[in-house]
Amino acid sequence: MKKIFYAFMIAAAGMFVATSCGSPKKMAESAEEVSVSCNPQVLEVVAGNIKADVTVSFPADFFHPKAIVEILPVLVYNGGEIILDPVMLQGEDVTDNFEVIPEIGGTVERTFEFEYTEGVEDCFLELRMTVIHKDKRIPFIAPYKVADGANTTYMLVKTNGTLAYAPDAYQAIIPEQSEAQILYLINSATVRPSQLKSDEIKAFQEFLASIKADERRELISTDIVAYASPDGKEDFNAELSTRRAKTASDAFNKKINNKSIDINANVTTSHIDEDWEGFKELVSKSNIEDKDLILRVLEMYSDPAVREREIKNMSAVYTTLKKDILPELRRARFIANVEFTNYTNEELVALVNDNIEILDEEALLRAGSLLKDANQKVTVYQKAVEKFNSDRAKINLGVAYLTLGKNDEAANALASVSDKNNTYYYNAIGVVELRKGNYEAAVAAFQKSSLKEAQYNIAVVDILNGNYADAAAKLKGANSFNEALADILTDNLSAASQILANAQCPCKNYLKAIIAAREGNTDAALAALEIASKDEALAERAETDIEFATVL
Repeated sequence: MKKIFYAFMIAAAGMFVATSCGSPKKMAESAEEVSVSCNPQVLEVVAGNIKADVTVSFPADFFHPKAIVEILPVLVYNGGEIILDPVMLQGEDVTDNFEVIPEIGGTVERTFEFEYTEGVEDCFLELRMTVIHKDKRIPFIAPYKVADGANTTYMLVKTNGTLAYAPDAYQAIIPEQSEAQILYLINSATVRPSQLKSDEIKAFQEFLASIKADERRELISTDIVAYASPDGKEDFNAELSTRRAKTASDAFNKKINNKSIDINANVTTSHIDEDWEGFKELVSKSNIEDKDLILRVLEMYSDPAVREREIKNMSAVYTTLKKDILPELRRARFIANVEFTNYTNEELVALVNDNIEILDEEALLRAGSLLKDANQKVTVYQKAVEKFNSDRAKINLGVAYLTLGKNDEAANALASVSDKNNTYYYNAIGVVELRKGNYEAAVAAFQKSSLKEAQYNIAVVDILNGNYADAAAKLKGANSFNEALADILTDNLSAASQILANAQCPCKNYLKAIIAAREGNTDAALAALEIASKDEALAERAETDIEFATVL
């Protein structure tokens, strides 16, 4: 009896092992026992690729020791399938070199990467499993659907680039000066009549008189500055320059600004006791022998008495100074400070059409900045290039062409820029490369520009490369579509909402719809999509956009 009992127990145990391990066919029919998960559950396209981390868990007593399981990852979309290389698993008794799943069960983790192709926006990822045993292939009863997708929100990024025109140096008010001077005899403060009749004084008077008839010029003030030459005693020179200031002021009021001129303006009178700066300037411009030695003396000594002594010690040189330099420093200067009122914005725009030839370089550049129509900008910048061969005009011509979408013309205009270190040039040439899809060359150019616009443009490439946090940092403060997009991509929905609060255009409302959908606000999402759908391309995109899977 005992032997029979033991034999029965052994047979029963054998039957238990056989049924618990199942058969290859039983494996295929028991698909529901296999646990499959994916992260993320909604697939996302990042930098042109779709990445899915898939986990497959087999329970105990499921995997037949002599079976092989082939797992085929397939991305199914409207228009086709993308099939990756299979993952091969084997039971404990298989002699191949695949990953082993023991009888006690096991878990397999794999990362699958699919290259983006048009149409995968409406797709799903499935695993197709097949049991292989003794040259027989037994498919699982159904594939495992593990994820939906794919999210392509980053592809909404605007890649036209942010443009920047080179600035002009146009002045609405231009300060001007006109001056004349009279000379005094040594140690004298008397104004000689001949000095007031010189051609220089007559020209100065004519200038003052012309101001009264010039609507664009206004005399703001007149400075009278009297000097003593830096030879002689300091206290005597101080008193002498003071007296010269008085006589020069009298001469201006009585003789120069006479009744026929009669300019009313603030007159300021001052004096400089010893004109060392004037001395230095005249010596520097002269051909005096040993002038470098004289200038070194001025640099070495600040005390006027020491300076005079050291220069006088150079006897031969000092004779020349007394004859050619010092007499020119015994003087009084009359300086008229004038403001010229330049063309107004309205006048500049009118002159572009009526008399563009009279505009100088800065006026042309300013006029170009005032015009709204890019074609008119092209005309103005072409004129500036033609007349002045201006690098700034060439850059702005290129930017105007880029505004019009004429990328080849823009590249030609920028090619002739001579100053290749110009920060505006690098931003513009970077945009040319960006539009060509030459992203490395574009970034290299943008990195040579100090403009905030260049940072915004680098952020475009960051988004395309999946570096969303870097992009958001660079776009901070841009208050643009791309900044809002970067905030969405970094899940900073509140910041994106602030930027888009008053959005009216379809593209920004599309982003508003995405935010509302993510926040579960269906009504707001539909309202924003209604505006966005005025753009046919966006309306078509919305139909398959996974962002709106719970909305539409």
